[in-house]
Amino acid sequence: VQLQASGGGLVQAGGSLRLSCAASGRTISSYTMGWFRQTPGKEREFVAAINWRGGSPLYADSVKGRATISRDNAKNTVYLQMNSLKPGDTAVYYCAAAWMLPTVVPATGEYNYWGQGTQVTVSS
Repeated sequence: VQLQASGGGLVQAGGSLRLSCAASGRTISSYTMGWFRQTPGKEREFVAAINWRGGSPLYADSVKGRATISRDNAKNTVYLQMNSLKPGDTAVYYCAAAWMLPTVVPATGEYNYWGQGTQVTVSS
């Protein structure tokens, strides 16, 4: 499955962005989908994930209450709505797919497919 992330950009602190991850090559209906982010010199970190049914969303503590992950299997697309953005949210955001995990997990090693990333920059 190929993943294409989009929707990043430059936004002021307090603003919102909606990231999209469009999949091709295979339906994502059987995949747990996740969002991760990475800044230079740091390891890729978990942001949010959702199971293949669209339930059991899991969020990193750093974005809990400000982020909402959702999916539209008919459109083969996953979304990440980010509100009340902070400068600390600045990163390259990646979407990822994992084949039918029994539970939603935040570990990067569990995800088999990765998109190319979209840059989110939050100015203060």
